[in-house]
Amino acid sequence: MKFTATQIAGILEGEIEGNENVEVYKLSKIEEGEEGSLTFLSNPKYIHYIYETKATIAIVNKDFVPEKQLETTLIKVEDAYKAFSTLLEFYNQVKLNKSGIEEYTFISKTATIGENLYLGSFSIIGDNVNIGNNVKIYPNVTIGENVFIGDNTTIFSGVNIYSETTIGSDCVIHAGAVIGSDGFGFAPSEEGIYSKVPQIGNVVIEDNVDIGAATTIDRATLGSTIIRKGVKLDNQIQIAHNVEIGKNTVIAAQTGIAGSTKIGENCMIGGQVGIVGHLTIGNNVKVQAQTGIAKNVKDNEVIQGTPAFGYSDFNKSYVYFKKLPELVATINTLQKEIKALKK
Repeated sequence: MKFTATQIAGILEGEIEGNENVEVYKLSKIEEGEEGSLTFLSNPKYIHYIYETKATIAIVNKDFVPEKQLETTLIKVEDAYKAFSTLLEFYNQVKLNKSGIEEYTFISKTATIGENLYLGSFSIIGDNVNIGNNVKIYPNVTIGENVFIGDNTTIFSGVNIYSETTIGSDCVIHAGAVIGSDGFGFAPSEEGIYSKVPQIGNVVIEDNVDIGAATTIDRATLGSTIIRKGVKLDNQIQIAHNVEIGKNTVIAAQTGIAGSTKIGENCMIGGQVGIVGHLTIGNNVKVQAQTGIAKNVKDNEVIQGTPAFGYSDFNKSYVYFKKLPELVATINTLQKEIKALKK
């Protein structure tokens, strides 16, 4: 897909300096620019690359004045970084603007399908599924019975959505995610044999939620596992049965949340965090990477460590921890001196 400098300037409301008819078909970093690519310059540290880049078009700030001859066509805008982000969003929308039903798909006769559905090959839509308008379902997706999917939601390849799941509008679920799998529920007998506890609840995902690749969200034992509006989940996250995550909370990769824990709104949780079950984590909490949380957390706290405690206290403690060998040596020396004085 090719775009001319004139078309790009029109999208960004920018001014062209150079050949308005040149075409680009890919994006690049300014230091890696090559013919046919579009790049941008916003960081002053990279100015020297503008004179070396082979990129066909470069987006720059309006106040940029070249000090020597350029090979690239410039598009001048108020904020080059913001404009490039806008262009990325536009490009992504065009790239992902698929529609129609491909070959080798299955749609149950009892399913209700909205307008402008895209359904990729080898995807399956089960009984009594209700799908809204402008939904995109990529190849090899399986949607179980009685699932609801709202308008403008995109589900990428290889996603498995179990029965009874509810997914809101404007959601994105990335490849390999599993929504609604059984919670990890087993009851031990006196002989030490574990019997499975049926997981008969569901998963509810509200509007504008992003779910990363290979993330798993388990169905509730009873009731619902709930992901509130605006939540953003990274790749490879495990969310156990009956967990509830408050709106606009962001969680980084490889975090695991055990069953029945409630996480508040507007939290920021780093990568590889472990959270035990049946806890309450307040609103606006910030959790540093690799933290282990084993007790309730109040609103607005910033925590780190395993077990977790205050972020500033953790940093102070770490200073001492690094000096432990030196401190031990000092203590040993003092003990020897005390023994010598006693003699």
